[in-house]
Amino acid sequence: MTFTLRIGFVVALLLAWIAAPPAQTQSTPEMRWWKGNLHTHTINSDGDSAPDAVARWYKEHRYDFLALTDHNYLTDPQGLNTVFGAKDRFLLIHGEEVTSRAGKKAIHVNALGVRQTLDPAFKDGVVATTQANVDLIRKAGALPSLNHPNFVWSFTVDEFVAVNDLPLFEIFNGHPMTNDFGGARPSLEEMWDAVLTAGKRRFGIAVDDAHVFKRMRPEDSNPGRGWVQVRARQLTEPAILEALERGDFYSSNGVELSEVSRSGKTLRVEVAENGFASYQVRFMGREGKELARMSGPKAEYTLQAGDGYARAVVEDSNGFFAWTQPVFE
Repeated sequence: MTFTLRIGFVVALLLAWIAAPPAQTQSTPEMRWWKGNLHTHTINSDGDSAPDAVARWYKEHRYDFLALTDHNYLTDPQGLNTVFGAKDRFLLIHGEEVTSRAGKKAIHVNALGVRQTLDPAFKDGVVATTQANVDLIRKAGALPSLNHPNFVWSFTVDEFVAVNDLPLFEIFNGHPMTNDFGGARPSLEEMWDAVLTAGKRRFGIAVDDAHVFKRMRPEDSNPGRGWVQVRARQLTEPAILEALERGDFYSSNGVELSEVSRSGKTLRVEVAENGFASYQVRFMGREGKELARMSGPKAEYTLQAGDGYARAVVEDSNGFFAWTQPVFE
């Protein structure tokens, strides 16, 4: 190659490099909150509406994701995701309510992310039956969540604590017959503190357990009563389920939070105020001890030696709640 040709070749390369558009760098999406319901029924079990009508209700009410959890039946969301879904718009998560019994006790465990219908296990006793179904769900590669522990008073505190490898349970269920607040028996919050005090990490979700969409009455199991706000980078099934398993979410039946954060040993919460309510925040620790109580929309607590963990309960003046997940020493 002659000197002139070599110079021309180099000049051409330089001109091509100058003219080329800059390389596109793929930025990591920001963490954000996604609102969803993890327990809902259709006509494929004991709901009153078809899967598309159920999905439409949640999308129209500005939810980001929904799990259809029919009893012992996988309502495959693939077709519905094609109809309703769009990137960062609305997601249907695979789900099934694995429904079993131990005598007269109802053992219902949601399988979130399951890809095939699971046949429930039946064993002797509440703990053995629950554990068998949790193990079944884990083996299928799905995320287990214990449903309404106080429905027909199915679990004692000791039975609730005894189940292993169970990352989620329902701290609030919107069905009118689930006894969430206990009364003469332990509430779900008391049961939660017992399992946390025993050294097990278990996170509380709030759900609708909706069956009835065609009429709205207090005595019916209607939608819109309980939900989770999950912090994740993307609205995908793996991202949502991973955030749930690590406890990166809060639960609510009416109070919205604008901040839930931990810095060192300090847990901070801030309410997204609605202008009509006042707020109280309680921080709870080992054995259900109240660590601190504060009034107002902002609160923080720094873990002290011996606290074990701290979780926040936010209550507004109209009787609605939000529950953060525990942070540990």
